[in-house]
Amino acid sequence: MPPGFAVAFNHRADHHYRSPISQAERAGDDLEAMLLKAIDSAKREVLVAVQELSLPRVAEALVAKQRQGVLVRVVLENTYSTPWSQEHVADLSPHLRLRRQQLMALADQDHNGVLSPGEIERGDAVAILQRGGVPVIDDSEDGSAGSGLMHAKFLVVDRKLVVTGSANFTPSCIHGDPDDPRTRGNVNHLLQIESPALADRFGAEFNRLWGDGPGGETDSQFGLNKQEGGVDTVMVGPTRVRLLFAPHRRSDPHNGLNLLAQVLAGSKRHLDMALFVFSAQNLADVVGQLKAKGVQIRLLADPGFANRPFSEVLDLLGLALPDRHCKLEAGNHPLAAPLEGVATPRLAGGDKLHHKVAVIDNRTVITGSFNWSPSAAHQNDEVLMIIDSPQLAAHFSREIDRLWAGAELGINKRLERKLARGRRQCGSGLQRV
Repeated sequence: MPPGFAVAFNHRADHHYRSPISQAERAGDDLEAMLLKAIDSAKREVLVAVQELSLPRVAEALVAKQRQGVLVRVVLENTYSTPWSQEHVADLSPHLRLRRQQLMALADQDHNGVLSPGEIERGDAVAILQRGGVPVIDDSEDGSAGSGLMHAKFLVVDRKLVVTGSANFTPSCIHGDPDDPRTRGNVNHLLQIESPALADRFGAEFNRLWGDGPGGETDSQFGLNKQEGGVDTVMVGPTRVRLLFAPHRRSDPHNGLNLLAQVLAGSKRHLDMALFVFSAQNLADVVGQLKAKGVQIRLLADPGFANRPFSEVLDLLGLALPDRHCKLEAGNHPLAAPLEGVATPRLAGGDKLHHKVAVIDNRTVITGSFNWSPSAAHQNDEVLMIIDSPQLAAHFSREIDRLWAGAELGINKRLERKLARGRRQCGSGLQRV
């Protein structure tokens, strides 16, 4: 690893740990253990900004630090800032009902199907934070209904250490769904970086979100209210890290999609991508241009998102898929000759490819919470990092190689069925204007 860096992948094949959910030995790095170790090292301050925190042990570790006199603050997405034990099922969307069911299964320690008061108390992470006196806000603290999404995922310890990456602090993002032992968790990674300069940048971003904290003035800044600037460059030892916090207005040239397009366009020989969401037309256009220049390209796409009508994965396959209104995406540019290096990994049912990663020419890594989408660039609170390090790139390339082995190449059977259904219902579809 380059000096100051550590990286963990929860699906890697050459490391093993015992899952705290199933108690079974499994392949992968324990991302939760990385979080717990970082929190345990805190002497003065722990700042957490993450879309969702539902791991009870992480909540307990934060409470323990609070009781030791360490300053602890937590920012969450408003969708996930209410303790699940206080939610009413009738008020929840299907997605949130499933989440509640999974967290109840996590809390059911004796697996008898009935939650005791003690199990509920020990199993609800947000409630643990509240009882422990840890101050928590969400993205409605600015007086709004919330930003697009408070989608950032980072932890800052003592303004010298940062943990960030693609993983939310949840069982489903790290270990697997508590109600389904077949799952191994969404495919994710976390980076730990020791750097006071980088930690200071993340701390400043946290302070914009925090304002004066819960119940005070509505001076928290989320979404476009933050008025983010351009790329910040930080040296971590000999390693250059370019850091951008989103969102930006569409007219702002500093926005994340413009940065990604600029960095991708610099590819000379190889471009590998592992993406949860790819719905930005300008990035698909850049990939098409790189293909025309002879750059070797591999794209691993999440099976669930790859086949949606707005997915740019379809463009790279030379396809257009009408939506449920039989309309085709405006400004769509399917490739005339499909890109051969497009695949979807084989995952357990319920698991997702959740990386937001690219490796350029075996030396530059793109990572963070930033999905390759207009929403990430223009609505959500996000982290986007470009790290220049052949050593770090080798680790991410190995992860992409692992996912590539056994992946389904090109048009899989699921997409074939969807295309056939679209033709029956919509013919060739109508262009949306």
